Amino acid sequence: MTDSYKLPDNPGDPEATDNEGIHPDEVENLIEEAERTQGGNEDDDLLTTEPDPVVDAREDGRDPTLEADLEGDIEAVLDDIDAELGVADTPEATDDLPTIEAQLAERTEDLQRVTAEYANYRRRTDRERAGIIDTAKSGVISQLLPILDDLDLAEQHGDLAEGPLKAFADKFRNTLTSMKVEVFGAPGDAFDPEIHEAVQDLSEGDTKVIGTVLRKGYRFNDKLIRNAMVIIADPEK
Repeated sequence: MTDSYKLPDNPGDPEATDNEGIHPDEVENLIEEAERTQGGNEDDDLLTTEPDPVVDAREDGRDPTLEADLEGDIEAVLDDIDAELGVADTPEATDDLPTIEAQLAERTEDLQRVTAEYANYRRRTDRERAGIIDTAKSGVISQLLPILDDLDLAEQHGDLAEGPLKAFADKFRNTLTSMKVEVFGAPGDAFDPEIHEAVQDLSEGDTKVIGTVLRKGYRFNDKLIRNAMVIIADPEK
């Protein structure tokens, strides 16, 4: 069959844009092609087709059944995690946890213990420091004792009656006294073998006293620096 339909020579001409621009057979072909593509037919009324009803749908568009299942799955996962970690969400487990008062009492006890240990450390350090200082002073005083012995001999010979040497002796002895240096060992004192060194015993009775002092003894802060060298005699009647 010969197709009598022909396009105009000038399609853009307004006179050529009439209803005869598309062949009727071509229109039918286009309709059939559209129906095949959309899966419909001539009897289908696309304008009256309604969507499938949603069963038990919420106003916000969420399915309550699916939401409940999802919440159940989440709770199950959380329970599994708690079981692996050993955490039990029970009143007994909550009671086992330390309370704020218990933690505060524990921290207070720790602080008191540390404070007591620090106080003991300070006292021990102070005693050790004082002992080191006394030992150092005792060593210096021990080196000065021969000077005191020479001054005592000079005094026995009458060289300290007056003059510059007497002034020096007085100042030197006063300085040692201010440093808590104490002299001991005088005639008539009871003999004590702990602090007296006897070079001769002239006593005849049981009671023994110091008869002659050959060298004085000295203490520093109640610590013995040097024994007194003496001769033992009987007490005077």
